[in-house]
Formats: sequence, structure tokens, C-alpha cells
Amino acid sequence: MTGPAYDVYSSCPPLKDHSPSSYRKRLIEVARWTEEAGFKGILTHTDNASLDPWAAAQLIIENTETLVPIVAVNPIYMHPLSTARMINTIAFLYGRRVDLNLVSGGFARHLRAAGCTLDHDQRYDRLAEYAEALRMLLGADKPVSHRGSHYELKSAALSPALPPDMTPGFFMSGASDAARNTQERLGVTRLAYPREIGTYQGPAPLHRGGVGWGVIARDTAEEAWAVARRRFPIDRQGEKIHDFASAGVQSRWHQNLSEDAVAAGAEENAYWLYPFRSYRAFSPYLVGSHAEVAGLLSRYFALGVSTVVLDVDGTLEEADLHHTRIAFDLVGGKES
Repeated sequence: MTGPAYDVYSSCPPLKDHSPSSYRKRLIEVARWTEEAGFKGILTHTDNASLDPWAAAQLIIENTETLVPIVAVNPIYMHPLSTARMINTIAFLYGRRVDLNLVSGGFARHLRAAGCTLDHDQRYDRLAEYAEALRMLLGADKPVSHRGSHYELKSAALSPALPPDMTPGFFMSGASDAARNTQERLGVTRLAYPREIGTYQGPAPLHRGGVGWGVIARDTAEEAWAVARRRFPIDRQGEKIHDFASAGVQSRWHQNLSEDAVAAGAEENAYWLYPFRSYRAFSPYLVGSHAEVAGLLSRYFALGVSTVVLDVDGTLEEADLHHTRIAFDLVGGKES
């Protein structure tokens, strides 16, 4: 029997508590560990509180051999022509490809700071047009023009032209109906933070789906939970901060997970929400022995998951990615 085909990416470490030099070292370290574990790439982030994702991607490329950055792209920060030129420049200077994660923005204060007055669904309409304009630019062998609701191009072209093998893969983030509609319009892989496995019903409800979570796997469940409790102890102040911050978040996935996390509290299961509940992570965690984590991975793959983005918290060690690799290998299948 052929196992699932999937891609695994890690993600950039959090910026908190780092000096410029220590963060540079940490980012390079995580990127190299990811490559050595045999995973495909690494996700960069974008919002008003993070570093520029393109600068982070460049640092990653300069310090790895094959790792593919998934660069987060939000229309409020960059015109599609500028994004196309960044992709083309990296391909020309480094001979390396990047993938793209299209995001609409979920923090109201960040949107206000950029002067964005579009509502939730309008931002996804803009995101779809953004991706379509970008694809036109990347795939054209002659100047292209476009006039839409949000963007206009007049005989725009890349010079030199982007080599076909440098064309990025497209992802997008979101869990709302508007996000699903945009996914269908663009035909891309949608990234979302998954809810507990029993939430999903019907055949392949996560078709063309990507998921984000952290993994703490060890030889035994006891070892894994000892690590998990040490890294994410009970934190009542963190829970209060989570509740306050969640009130200003418009993203459907965040609202869904917040409801689930409040209901679960500190309950310990292989699918664990307490790091999210205590404002220490933005994703669920899978915790257990290699076999237990592999079993849960298999159930999500059976629902149509094709891409996994691993959460990287501030305490990640090289051994974590090694143990995660063992769990994925137990699932079988292959990275696509």
C-alpha cells in the first residue's frame, strides 16, 4: 500500500527576548536543523511585530543548501509587482526558489496601522486578485496589463524573465468561508491550524489542506510529557493575556481554537491546546511517543492533509526535529 505524500516545513523562531545577533544565530540554527532533518522548507512570518519576511528568507537561503522558504505575503505591505521582483531577484542571485503563503491579516490594530479599511471578506477578494496578478507577472513571456478592483498593471514585465523551475508554490492561510472560497478560486493549498481530529466529518474534509502544529515526540509518552510540561507549565497570567488578545483577532481559525482551548483548559491529550491557551504558541501541539504521534498524523493525512508546518517555540532543540522525523517516518509514505 502506498502511504501519503506530504511536505513538511518548520517555521521561523519567535523574536521575543533576542538581540539582533542572537536572533540571527537562532534563525540560522533552526534553518540548518530543518534541512538536516530532511524537511522541505521553513515558513517566515509577516505582521507589524515581526521582521521582514523577505530579509529572513534571504538569510535562510544564504545559510542552507536546498531549504525552501515559504515567505508570508500580505497585500498591505507590498504591491504584487514588488513581490514578483523579489522572487525574481532571489532566483537570479541565488538560483533558489521560494514558495508563498498568502495572508489577509488578522490583527485589527495591524490593519489600522497600515490604513486598511477593508472588511474580512473584502480582504480575501483583494488577496485573490493579488495572487492572480502575481501569477500573470511570473508566468508571462511578454509585458502584461491588468485592471482590477484593487490593482492595475500597465505593460509590466520582469527582467530577466523568471525561469520556470523557479516558479513558487502558492499557499494561503485561513479557515473562514471567505478563505475556502479564495482557495477554490486560486486552486492552492490552504494552511490552517487544525482542530481536534474528531471535529472533522465526511470524506477528506481537509482536501488540499495544510496544517500547522507543534510536535513533542519522544521514545515514550512519559518522556514526551515531561518535556511538554517543562516547556509549557500552567500559566494563569498567560491565559488572561490570551483572552485579552483574542478579543481583537478577526481570524476565524483563531476564534475556533480559542473556544476549544478554553473548553479544554490544561487537559493533557495527544492533541494538546494548552500552549495556545497560555499564549505561548499559536498552534496546537501533538504530544506523545513516536508511535502515538505517528498514529494521530496518519488520521489527519487520511483526511486530506498534504502539508505540515511545524511550530517552533523559543525552546526548540535539534533533538525535537530528530524525534519529529522519526514520527513522520513511522507514518510511511513520502515527502512529495
